[in-house]
Amino acid sequence: MKFERLDAIDTIILKHLIDDGRISYAELGRVVNLTRAAVRDRINSLVEKGIIEKFTVIINPRKAGKTLSVFLDIDVKWEDLFDVANALAGFENVTNVYQMSGKPGLHVHALVDDQKELEEYIERVRCIEGIASIKAEILIKRFKERGSMLV
Repeated sequence: MKFERLDAIDTIILKHLIDDGRISYAELGRVVNLTRAAVRDRINSLVEKGIIEKFTVIINPRKAGKTLSVFLDIDVKWEDLFDVANALAGFENVTNVYQMSGKPGLHVHALVDDQKELEEYIERVRCIEGIASIKAEILIKRFKERGSMLV
């Protein structure tokens, strides 16, 4: 993906940061033929502009014990949409909550340890006021997955 607001050097820097967020300014400088200070200034500028929102760690949930990845499509009443979204966002095992187009609905991703925790999670979600219906699907296999935006 190409972004008009990024020059070639910023794009290369971002690609390397996406691949290894711990790469040093000196190593990045060698890659893009700039000084360590110049690379630091470019990264700080990307942060100030909001292009880089934060630096984080990507955890492999399966290796950390979360063996089931579940996706919920939830139909809600319009008047309850924000309350339901906030309630779902407060669940510890929920990773993402999105409002979808069309009828009032939310798409939710959660990680759970096992079938028993999945049952308990679905029951907790079902009890939230304003939910009309829930469709739950369990991830079988990942063919492509990104931990961040590719540039």
